[in-house]
Amino acid sequence: MAALIVAVVGIILVTIWFFQSSRNKELVNKLPGPPALPLIGNAHQLSPSGADFYGQLLQFAETYKEEGMFRIWLGVVPVIALYKAELSEVILNSTKHIDKAFMYRFLHPWLGTGLLTSTGKKWHGRRKMLTPTFHFKILTDFVLVFNEQAQILKEKLRSKVGSKPFNIFPDITLCALDIICETAMGRNINAQSNSDSAYVSAVYKMSTILLKRMRSPWYWPSVLFNTFGSGNEHDKCLSILHSFTKKVILEKKQELSSRRETGAVSREEEEVVGRKKRLAFMDMLLHMSDDGAILSDDDIREEVDTFMFEGHDTTAAAMNWAVFLISSNTRIQQKLHEELDSVFGDSEEPATMENLKDLKYLESCIKEALRLYPSVPSFARTLTDDADIGGLVIPKHTSVVLLTSALHRDPLYFPDPEVFNPDRFLPENIKNRHPYSYVPFSAGMRNCIGQKFALLEEKVILSTIFRNFTVKTHQKREDLKPVGDLILRPEEGIFVTLRSRT
Repeated sequence: MAALIVAVVGIILVTIWFFQSSRNKELVNKLPGPPALPLIGNAHQLSPSGADFYGQLLQFAETYKEEGMFRIWLGVVPVIALYKAELSEVILNSTKHIDKAFMYRFLHPWLGTGLLTSTGKKWHGRRKMLTPTFHFKILTDFVLVFNEQAQILKEKLRSKVGSKPFNIFPDITLCALDIICETAMGRNINAQSNSDSAYVSAVYKMSTILLKRMRSPWYWPSVLFNTFGSGNEHDKCLSILHSFTKKVILEKKQELSSRRETGAVSREEEEVVGRKKRLAFMDMLLHMSDDGAILSDDDIREEVDTFMFEGHDTTAAAMNWAVFLISSNTRIQQKLHEELDSVFGDSEEPATMENLKDLKYLESCIKEALRLYPSVPSFARTLTDDADIGGLVIPKHTSVVLLTSALHRDPLYFPDPEVFNPDRFLPENIKNRHPYSYVPFSAGMRNCIGQKFALLEEKVILSTIFRNFTVKTHQKREDLKPVGDLILRPEEGIFVTLRSRT
């Protein structure tokens, strides 16, 4: 049976390869890139190790740095990587090339076709509908959640003052998970005190499974993925993730119905989302749904799951990289302490929106950390028409990957690119920089809708850590081995020691 399946898939690949437009193959093979084999392309050269795979991509970028692009073949599917601002602008500034690449379809079982994965009219409609859910008043309410969870993290870290080096990555990540659960669903799963929860485990396992499938063409056909790959584990994780979200949606609908019956909420109040009560993202979607006429339960689930996916690991990774980089440089950490002391003094009060606006140097530290270690190391689009990029024609339907990790290291815009220097983001140093040389939250029409949310969360958590502790790293940059999964994270974590400042 297994041999028959392999044979059938082989015949399909040969057929696709044989009938594939010779023009398209000719155009793609004009692009710089490593030699490829028939049918399997470069897939055999790509390491299954996340850390090694990420290193390979950066090595390809270095090899073809003059061109600012390279192509690889995943089986019979060409993928073009771009990492020069002028080339990336062609895609990011386009109103046509906004479709996500075919690899994103592997996210559909989990996220459906929510804001991240949808296209066309659905994407435009959802983007317009969801943008108001991130307005200033709602973000101000979310800051209260950030502070509540930051205080729990602070007490956890206080118990580790003076201890031997420990991995701070899980502590920050679980804090981010509690924040996203409460802001997205209005539920606190207490991840900071219960890291063994089934939901927490399922989130991590699913991300790993999906990335492995994306870079393994032999697992693209569902029959092979389910027979020889991680199909069973994928489905178990999916069941846990969807069951949790569906359960919360049902409970929230019952709560809303009960409040309406008792007169605790009126239709008029619902029109001004969040004015009377701190609402989670799911609450706002339920208010918008018009009892299913505008958004069904499945529509709400896919947007909440998308918010969970996009807003959890991304911010956690960004904060961890920032902790490592700040604690690696005594001068920078001292300057940050001085800013925090000038804004907060001896107060132990939670950060306010006004406080956060004043934390200019911390913001520069976060942005510089995202330059060196962007949470999303790459994102991909499918061309909806032929595109002229750098004087070369890339044919319609080709997948184009924006390799942010390499883009952010262009010495033309970032001299000494491997140096952590927050002053790069001073106003006078930003004003003449190419607008597409730095895109940690993507750019153009499909930029990240939650980037203000993310930056506020990171400011609250990091200010809480550095207000209370002096942090010392026990690793060098080369020890970290970044893993280029869906989210960029260090292979072994971030090991630090803490000294109390209070």
